[in-house]
Amino acid sequence: MTNNSPASTYQQLAARGASPVGLVVSLYDTILRDFRRAQAALVAGNVEQRVFELNHALTVIAHLQSVLNHERGGEAAKTFDRFYEIARAMILDASVRCSRESLQKLIATFTSVRQAWHQIEPQSATGQPFLSSNPAPIAEVIPPTSQIEPQTTPRSSNWSA
Repeated sequence: MTNNSPASTYQQLAARGASPVGLVVSLYDTILRDFRRAQAALVAGNVEQRVFELNHALTVIAHLQSVLNHERGGEAAKTFDRFYEIARAMILDASVRCSRESLQKLIATFTSVRQAWHQIEPQSATGQPFLSSNPAPIAEVIPPTSQIEPQTTPRSSNWSA
């Protein structure tokens, strides 16, 4: 099914002319939009919409993870692979927990990484090497694993029949 709305047409045209880094920034924008919509659905009590938005974010993250080039990406690819694994666990945890705080933590984390990608976008457009010689902008904004690990201790459930 094709979406012929003006916004969809604009996004398709923008994607055709975007750099690879610009496409990554666009995907992070999509993930952030999904998180904000999930947060709004949580406030509205719309469980179906919240689950749909979080599932869409999981799909986008799975795509980002699937296109990582582990041969050429080296440590950066490994770091992003681990980041995406942890992010997926955090989203599943947020879905079960149903708390604004868990969604806000996801928004803050992805906003930081998105900003780093956005900062290196001009360098990628000029053809300057940005990951091979200086991977710091992205690596510095991904929080250490200990700060973004989802809660693993047992807790009581909010579920009721």
